Amino acid sequence: MAKFLVIVESPAKAKTISQYLGSEFNVRASVGHIADLPSKGMAVDVDNGFAPTYELTERGRTVVKELKDLLKSSDALYLATDEDREGESISWHLLQHLKPKVPVHRMVFHEINAKSIQEAVANPRELDQPLVDAAETRRILDRLFGYEVSPVLWRRVNRGLSAGRVQSPALRLIVEREWQRIKFISADYFSLEAVTNTTPSFTAKLLSVNGTRIATGKDFSEQGVVNPDVTILTAARGDEITAGLENVDLVVRTVDEKPYRSSPKPPFTTSTLQQEAGRKLRLSSRQVMSAAQSLYERGFITYMRTDSISLSDEAINEVRSYVQRDYGKQFLTDGPRKHNSKVKNAQEAHEAIRPALPLRSPEQLGGELRGQDAGVYRLIWQRTLASQMSDTLGTTVSVRLGATAADAQRTDCEFSASGTTITFPGYRQAYEESRDE
Repeated sequence: MAKFLVIVESPAKAKTISQYLGSEFNVRASVGHIADLPSKGMAVDVDNGFAPTYELTERGRTVVKELKDLLKSSDALYLATDEDREGESISWHLLQHLKPKVPVHRMVFHEINAKSIQEAVANPRELDQPLVDAAETRRILDRLFGYEVSPVLWRRVNRGLSAGRVQSPALRLIVEREWQRIKFISADYFSLEAVTNTTPSFTAKLLSVNGTRIATGKDFSEQGVVNPDVTILTAARGDEITAGLENVDLVVRTVDEKPYRSSPKPPFTTSTLQQEAGRKLRLSSRQVMSAAQSLYERGFITYMRTDSISLSDEAINEVRSYVQRDYGKQFLTDGPRKHNSKVKNAQEAHEAIRPALPLRSPEQLGGELRGQDAGVYRLIWQRTLASQMSDTLGTTVSVRLGATAADAQRTDCEFSASGTTITFPGYRQAYEESRDE
């Protein structure tokens, strides 16, 4: 007979955690929130400190009844919801409605494996009331926005539309930016590129004519006024120069050679994972988070809602051991890389998103992952390894090429071109970053 009742959010998570706890633990799911503000009415007393009125959801009533029955034969209750605002809120609501007469423990973990689960059981904490308050505040703001602003949309735009605490301010920023765009005064300018017939061929961009730099987009103000120190290349002038450079040799004027070094990006946060998976896997944010949720609940990755870019010392050591074994010592930095967030107000309650320990490569997982789950896991795996690998090294050569066009003005043209040769791949041996990161 099970002595301890453990409550998590989802059945999938409950199934995975059950594998790491003995028969004396009964792991059950709340299936998300059990209570919420009622769908009808404001349910927020704005004249009494914005006090909310909650009620059990239809599913919540069934869940609470089942859990109360299980509590009668339990010696302790472990609340094992996610360690974030919503998870803490779910645990708080469970306490309010279960009214347990047995000891209650708040059990938290950031990855689902035997070691983490057993450590969480052995080291519980109290419920974090400020985190509960933060979740409640967010829910109240949702309701206030929805009930106060949505009717304006119904009258002015279309019935059925809803306003929210995030989308409404975001829409304002978009509208303000659109007004700036409308006020922007456009201006025409052109650029010119030369493609050489060398082996290999390369492209050089026209930099200046007769010693004056060619205008680029950054040389124009929002009012369309150009920097007086540059010259605007028109289509007609560009055609003249092009014709004048036919069969004219470009002469190397200067060569500048510099060492090239590129360091790896830190491990993924929620937002950077969504961006990179969107670029590389062509997945929507919803698809990325669905795959990440599945990977977390099945014990393949750490918690997927995080703004942290740091890794635990244990994870760093295991990653570095894997890199040394599979890539070689030359692909490791001399010491562990420590990534610290530069984002203001970053919570960093969790680690960055990484594979759960012990590390298992995509190949080792074999047929356990399919489709989008497999693609997202591989991305997380590669990015995590790369974050502890050595820099990519090389040499960047920049050249200035000149020629005098055979036009009426005998225009002196100067082109620029650059290229990088990689001498040591470093982290790129494991992971190639998107160009627009």
